Amino acid sequence: MTTALLYLVVMMLVAAVVFLLVSVVFGRGEELPALPPGASPTRLPADGVTGDDLRAVRFQLVLRGYKMTEVDWVLRRVGDELDDLRARVAELEAQRQADSDA
Repeated sequence: MTTALLYLVVMMLVAAVVFLLVSVVFGRGEELPALPPGASPTRLPADGVTGDDLRAVRFQLVLRGYKMTEVDWVLRRVGDELDDLRARVAELEAQRQADSDA
């Protein structure tokens, strides 16, 4: 009887140590405080997204990482902004070439 009790106590101690170790290693590890449920920190200006805007973007944490819809939205916005900037650069380069040819 005492052997079974000792075995049970040792198993409980091992389980507690493993639980604490896993909690420390795989904890949330967030640097920012958690948001209230349903709140979204994902904000970008309507035009002229800058590097500082992108650095300030925060995504809402969900069970398995970030909310995919918010990440997809930011990526689409940044992609559109880059496309617009590249089109403007191409337009200005074409205008400069036309001015130098004339």
